[in-house]
Amino acid sequence: MSAAKPKLLSEGAVAQYRREGYYFPIDVLDAAQVAAYRTKLEAFESAQGRPLQGPQRSRSHLLFTWVDELMRHPVILDAVEDLIGPDILCWTTFFWIKEPRSETFVSWHQDANYWGLDNNELVSAWLALSPASEEAGCMRILPGSHLRDPLPHTDEYAADNMLTRGQNIQGIDEDDAVSMPLDSGQVSLHNIRLAHASTPNRTQERRIGLSIHYMPTHTRQVIGEWDCASLVRGEDKFGNFAAAPPPARDLDPQAVAFHERASAAVRDILFKDAEQMRPTL
Repeated sequence: MSAAKPKLLSEGAVAQYRREGYYFPIDVLDAAQVAAYRTKLEAFESAQGRPLQGPQRSRSHLLFTWVDELMRHPVILDAVEDLIGPDILCWTTFFWIKEPRSETFVSWHQDANYWGLDNNELVSAWLALSPASEEAGCMRILPGSHLRDPLPHTDEYAADNMLTRGQNIQGIDEDDAVSMPLDSGQVSLHNIRLAHASTPNRTQERRIGLSIHYMPTHTRQVIGEWDCASLVRGEDKFGNFAAAPPPARDLDPQAVAFHERASAAVRDILFKDAEQMRPTL
């Protein structure tokens, strides 16, 4: 961990993150930038005749230059550096899109239970590309849960659950939960071990979020036989992950081929020891 003076976060913000496992909000994009990135997303969806779905939602920075650009945004990286130091890999990105008045939700879970990474330093940055209010189903977290022993999960595969296995922690006291509403262009940060969830979108607008998952370069993958990551700041002196190439252009054929392999690797990791058949990620 870096002991240097924080680049972006205050010392109080860093202390809160260490103690509670989360911090928000951080202003990253202005209204014009949000509109430009959202236009890129929705132009692609319009061209293919359907919303982003399946493997397109996962490791999207390998497919789209503009997601790769967001992954490397200096404001986000400054905040992450304050928490894990200057040498940073991005393990994955993931789109969390809830359509208007939809029933889709995310059950209570801890990502560390499934991602096969050998430390608890990974920082998840959740970027809002539309308003993520409580009514729209913003993220809810259980403060301090990252410091507890891993909580027991069950695989429920509920139809409207956005999680791959429908994994769920039983017995969460909702009175202890904290909501993290975000305006468009804002980011929240949370630890890989923090229990979190979200409710359905009850508004008339799409709720569009992009989660970006950063880790120090000494991290190792201990479940998957092969995995990749993107160096986004500093040096990788360890080489524990295959270097993920940035796309030369959106949907570049070489990028698409690498994305297929990378998505399959994530699927194998997430469904390691799963009790049921694996649906398509």
